[in-house]
Amino acid sequence: MTMRRLLPFLLCLWLLAAPVLAFAQNAQAAATPAAANTTAPSAPATPGKPTLPSLPDVNVGQIGDRNVSLPLQTLLLMTAITLIPSILLAMTAFTRIIIVLGLLRQALGTGQTPSNQVLVGLALFLTMLVMMPVGEKAWAQGMAPYLDGQIDFSTAWTLTTGPLRDFMLAQVRETDLMTFAGMAGHASYAGPADVPFPIVVASFLTSELKTAFEIGFLIFIPFVIIDLVVASVLMSMGMMMLSPMLVSAPFKILLFVLVDGWVLIVGSLAASFN
Repeated sequence: MTMRRLLPFLLCLWLLAAPVLAFAQNAQAAATPAAANTTAPSAPATPGKPTLPSLPDVNVGQIGDRNVSLPLQTLLLMTAITLIPSILLAMTAFTRIIIVLGLLRQALGTGQTPSNQVLVGLALFLTMLVMMPVGEKAWAQGMAPYLDGQIDFSTAWTLTTGPLRDFMLAQVRETDLMTFAGMAGHASYAGPADVPFPIVVASFLTSELKTAFEIGFLIFIPFVIIDLVVASVLMSMGMMMLSPMLVSAPFKILLFVLVDGWVLIVGSLAASFN
């Protein structure tokens, strides 16, 4: 049941990476021009077996009338592969979740416990949980009709990225959106569909940063109170050489465990998305 729910989300990521895969195919074809000129007879289609539509042709082997060298094509391919994960994480709930978890670890004063790998893993799976409805909607609107041959790639791209765009716009603050619109030289927009995609992503990131720090501030308050109480008790006892952080750390961990803090934080983060 879990794998069936994850399949739409993973296939939506595959659609976003389709231009990069097509780029790799063109780069390989440019590296072997002799083999490209040889036309091989196509195998007959198997009766009764459905054929998936091919990936869109993306011509990156030349710019205008000038060919692009193979090393430059390889450099562009590796750059795109490196940036795609960061772009996908920037357009999802990952940014807010990982920042809040990092601030929580700092508020607890436990150093590097939990480790970065644990926090990133928890943030990734929580992001998949939050983005699951978006992925399922994108699959039903864009990916499934495209794989069935009902729509072309351009239409599938628009329909698949539409739910992701709506998700980002639901989290964006109006002030952030208007700030980036002014930077782009746009006065206002008639509706959400008229907002350019780069402005949506930029305003979404700044809104997520602000929301994450607001949540982190609320998380810090009870732990700061514990630090102040412990520091006041130590000062009244004349134990000025003893670090208050060393004494307050067990009390903060005890408080966090007693209130079932991890469930509260994770549940609150998931519920904070519109």
